[in-house]
Amino acid sequence: MEKSEQCPLCSILPPPKMAQVRVERRDAMEHRRRILEAARKLFAEQGVGAVSMHQIAKSAGIGQGTLYRRYAHKGELCMDLLSERNERLVEDMMTLLAEKRSTTALERLDGALECVIAFLEEQGALLGPIAGATRHYFPCEESGKPPTFESSPLHIWLYELLTLLLTEAVERKEIAALDVPFTADAILATINPLFYHFQRQQRGYSPERILKGVRHIYVERVHTDHA
Repeated sequence: MEKSEQCPLCSILPPPKMAQVRVERRDAMEHRRRILEAARKLFAEQGVGAVSMHQIAKSAGIGQGTLYRRYAHKGELCMDLLSERNERLVEDMMTLLAEKRSTTALERLDGALECVIAFLEEQGALLGPIAGATRHYFPCEESGKPPTFESSPLHIWLYELLTLLLTEAVERKEIAALDVPFTADAILATINPLFYHFQRQQRGYSPERILKGVRHIYVERVHTDHA
């Protein structure tokens, strides 16, 4: 994409670094590649829930000890797969913002929300193991705190994006003045991957119903209140 075609937000909001670059031996890098490749194939064929770590190790041609040294459980493996796909979400979002650069901030916010919901639905199968791991067990990082979506580069990037869009909407008088940081947090809490998984699996809400609800609260309602 040519720089002249980018939207103003794209130029001041660089893509996030999804993960720290690991310094690994060549054999460790090869093990990761084989594990993720095997997991993708098995998940596509059998579904995430039906595949065991033993199957993944066997398909990847590595020992179970090697697999568990890298991923303590299937939730961690799913998070690694999900982090790769997060990069595609950011790319899609940047493209959308560039295409809608001449529209209102609220219209771009609406497009961003639709993009995130579509992404969550596409990656829904990976969220189950992650949800279970978060509830029951998650190995701590060096800081002693368990990793969370709220501390991820993607969450931080989305927060900054929403803050910029909401601020622009207020400045252009598309919506009434509001607490922008709080509203950005509220939106992200509503579209948190684990909460989305809960609404889909436990509540039985459709993706369309979830998107409609999010739009009503954070796009249509704030616009109507201002009007």
